[in-house]
Amino acid sequence: MHHELDDPRRRALVQALSAGVFSAAIPLAHAQVANIFGSRPARLPPDKSVYRISGEATVNDKPATLDTKIVPGDTVKTGKNSELVMVVNSNAMILRGGTNVTIEREEKSSSLIITGLRLLSGALLSVSRNQPTKIRTANATIGIRGTGFYIEAEANESYFCLCYGAAKVEANDDRQSSQDLVAKYHDRPIFITNDAKNPGKNIRTAPFKNHTDQELTLIETLVGRTPPFGIPKDNYTTPRRNY
Repeated sequence: MHHELDDPRRRALVQALSAGVFSAAIPLAHAQVANIFGSRPARLPPDKSVYRISGEATVNDKPATLDTKIVPGDTVKTGKNSELVMVVNSNAMILRGGTNVTIEREEKSSSLIITGLRLLSGALLSVSRNQPTKIRTANATIGIRGTGFYIEAEANESYFCLCYGAAKVEANDDRQSSQDLVAKYHDRPIFITNDAKNPGKNIRTAPFKNHTDQELTLIETLVGRTPPFGIPKDNYTTPRRNY
């Protein structure tokens, strides 16, 4: 899967990054994000879940609007070339086009505690704090506790970038492929695959792709936080470390 920057606003964002627009750190970054995404980012009110919809999105198979409330237990889908920016409890996410994700909760029917995300297809960028959560795709199970991450899901491969925080990654069909990751700044993106012929080698290093620090700043702002890094002077396209 390769999610191109097909939204004109996102293309403009990348162009602005390349030109050094964000060199004045987070306050200016917020202003530029406001110009590109359509409104000045601020903490979303507690009665709101949806910050922005571009294209088509549904919640439990009903069309989503800016007034749709999203809670643990819901299934959210986006159409092709669409995008949804949303907040659920203290979690904020950007769902790319073609995404199908269920926000899992505790078994009690009335529970509003998020226990995980089941990503059947598509891609999402997410931030949370101090909350144990499991992310599941067809290939991987990833345990996190308060972090920022980006993930893409395909039938035979998942892409995962731990933007900051800690995570335990396991290949679903290969117990020998398991890694504990700690990242401060996109330190080691990875692919997780299903290849029975290569036990212990179903997690491998990947390039950085398809998400930006400005998007992380946006969704952290929507839950009243800032990411644990400054906005870089240049467009960030590769991990800072070599592997």
